Amino acid sequence: MTDPRPATTLDHWRHRAALLTDSGPDSGLMIGGAPRAARSGAAFPSVSPRDGAEIARVAAAQPEDVEDAVRAARAAFDSGIWSRADPRHRQEVLHRLADLVEAHLDELALLESLDTGKPIADTVAVDVPSLARTLRWYAEAVDKVSGEVAPGPDSALVTVTREPLGVVGAVVPWNYPLIISGWKIAPALAVGNSVLLKPAEQSSLSAIRLAGLAAEAGIPPGVLAVLPGPGEVTGRALGLHGDVDKIAFTGSVPVGRMFQCYAGQSNGKQVALELGGKSPQLVLSDAADLDAVAESVAWGIFYNAGQTCHAGSRLVVHESLHDALVERVAAVAAAMAVGDPLDPATRIGPIVDERQYGAVLAHLDHAADTGVAAALGGAGAAAAAPGLCVPPTILTRVDPASHLGQEEVFGPVLTTHTFTTAEEGVRIANGTRFGLAAAVWTRDLATAHRVARRLRAGTVWVNTYDAADLITPFGGVKESGAGRDRSLGALESYTAAKTTWIDLGKE
Repeated sequence: MTDPRPATTLDHWRHRAALLTDSGPDSGLMIGGAPRAARSGAAFPSVSPRDGAEIARVAAAQPEDVEDAVRAARAAFDSGIWSRADPRHRQEVLHRLADLVEAHLDELALLESLDTGKPIADTVAVDVPSLARTLRWYAEAVDKVSGEVAPGPDSALVTVTREPLGVVGAVVPWNYPLIISGWKIAPALAVGNSVLLKPAEQSSLSAIRLAGLAAEAGIPPGVLAVLPGPGEVTGRALGLHGDVDKIAFTGSVPVGRMFQCYAGQSNGKQVALELGGKSPQLVLSDAADLDAVAESVAWGIFYNAGQTCHAGSRLVVHESLHDALVERVAAVAAAMAVGDPLDPATRIGPIVDERQYGAVLAHLDHAADTGVAAALGGAGAAAAAPGLCVPPTILTRVDPASHLGQEEVFGPVLTTHTFTTAEEGVRIANGTRFGLAAAVWTRDLATAHRVARRLRAGTVWVNTYDAADLITPFGGVKESGAGRDRSLGALESYTAAKTTWIDLGKE
């Protein structure tokens, strides 16, 4: 039965949420192409940050379940049913999956919003369409990437081909579950791997539903598994398994280091890491349009309640522009509605769970205790906000070397830092252990090139922020990790180069 109320209303989405909770969303493991409970019966609650209500009891994969999934994935890979299938067949299946994602847009968007607190306006317009586009982009690339013939001697034919690695573990975070899952599973599947997707405990429901759609699209049994569960159990079992050939992980620095250790303790599997950031927006004294800068700075940090790995959380601004720019950023932020993520008017939803909410508040309390001035928001405003919501906060003239200037808050908190020379600005911008993204604002083209070259980051934007597309790689340097998502390069990262040297004999 269709809901007659317009999909653009809070009433509509509340009604859909009630129906979903009453009926119970899919919440089992997906192993061997079929949903099932954990062997032990282990499960955990999926609790919505929107209101603290339990959405479902989600099966929690234990080591024996991971073993089952790896065995099924390896059997599928060795059978060749997907790994050696005609590339055009894989292309067609991925296109069908993209079609199904689009057909179930509202369902997936609602699951994502309830699970994570992301505004429904964003999950409908950004997250789910992004997943569909990623699946299509890599589907289209499948039959357009080829090997090479190396310049060997006349007596030999030397080829270099790319072959799928085998079994890939994709471990994704809770802030962009569908988008980041797409970045990992689409290229891995496109080139023929079997994939074990481990979603974060806070955001498992959309991944489970995606696995069901994948089976419907024709992904063979065993080729795509979904293994929700606690990182210290499920993630550890994946990382230590000797028949997993690669781990692709997005998340925190400590957990990324654990996966490197797991690889060393097991089979030396490849580990690709994207581990967050403390990204600067460097505004030089000749920045042309402060209103445009302010708009970009505000959205760069407050979008998704600041829970973005490359959020522009540090405003490094020339002293002469500081006050005027902060005033403009505050005005943009003040117009962002904070509240119920199911309200299409909401621009900033709640923090994902109690633990992360407490971590953000601890940073704000520290700022208050150390006398850092808040131009907007702050500890008092956060304490007065409903539920797990934290209003946009701007902490001004923070010591770049301080805890607030160095550590990732992962909430809607912007710190400002001033400089008087471009050299000092670049030093402050580079002065953290992270290097995921950065931006520079200047009207001088030569300066833009010189500064962009000196900024230590995987992505540098000039006179914009967060402009992105699948055509470009995404990842960081320094402690932001190693490895890249997106672009054609991702296809190569899920393959191994094979040299075949054929002796042609003498003429």
